Amino acid sequence: MKKIEAIIKPFKLDDVKDALNRIGVAGMTVSEVKGFGRQRGHKEIYRGAEYQTDFVPKVKIDLVVESDLADKVISTISEIANTGSVGDGKIFVMAIEDAYRIRTGESGNDAI
Repeated sequence: MKKIEAIIKPFKLDDVKDALNRIGVAGMTVSEVKGFGRQRGHKEIYRGAEYQTDFVPKVKIDLVVESDLADKVISTISEIANTGSVGDGKIFVMAIEDAYRIRTGESGNDAI
């Protein structure tokens, strides 16, 4: 099993969610997050004054999938979330040792 953590632009969330549903991803957790990478935030103008915003709003998607589906999920997120602009996001992949469904006690791939 693999845990895939994707940080994307908020307006791309619905498109990514729909694309992942089409390839068989059954569930995900979504969080609104703020952060910065190489772009180091951005400047905004409010009532004529310029302000430096250090943290840019993003959406983080967490999902755990069977290992054989991981490459398909990564390529789908990469394709759909790509705008060609700075700040499109990042994808992180981690190995998951085990998973348990609390309600039924199922474990491993059956739990996801």
